[in-house]
Amino acid sequence: MMKIPALFIFLFITTLLATEAVCVADFYSYTDSSGKMHITNAPKTTARYVMIMRETVVKRGKGEWLENIIKVKSDKYGVDPALVKALIKAESDFDTGALSDAGASGLMQLMPGTAAEMGVKDRTDPADNIEGGVKYLSRLLKQFGTDTRLAIAAYNAGENAVLRYGTVPPFAETEAYVKKVLRYYKNYGEK
Repeated sequence: MMKIPALFIFLFITTLLATEAVCVADFYSYTDSSGKMHITNAPKTTARYVMIMRETVVKRGKGEWLENIIKVKSDKYGVDPALVKALIKAESDFDTGALSDAGASGLMQLMPGTAAEMGVKDRTDPADNIEGGVKYLSRLLKQFGTDTRLAIAAYNAGENAVLRYGTVPPFAETEAYVKKVLRYYKNYGEK
């Protein structure tokens, strides 16, 4: 009879039973003195646990999980879900692990200060990240009198830059960003 390694069985069952679109975990193991293998994603206080697999992201298509999060958060803050999708597309291309050189992270590329201000505890958690990004976008839309162009520009360049210029700031990156988001917004709005 063939013996199947415990780690293989564990990973197979975990993958089979996963209902979320994104599964993230570091796996640690150690073998005790009796030869029994212990596997965990939260190592105990003992130093015997050794990481056997670095954090892995498994995407199961673009499915409904992300659509549901976007819809719920958009409804909560009164923002068009198509606009939220457009921002996510422009910011991270729907990559939950996106990290910019400037330190922005997650789907909506939240900076640490903005995330803290919006009450985000974990910028890498898709629901928490989207919650903070949509809350911030809602605030920008209200601040700029629902002028979508200015709110998008402020999301990219900051509120103060938009206030200083009174329009989309004359920064090549911001001007291109606003055009890109508006193009995505139009595409998502027509579906």
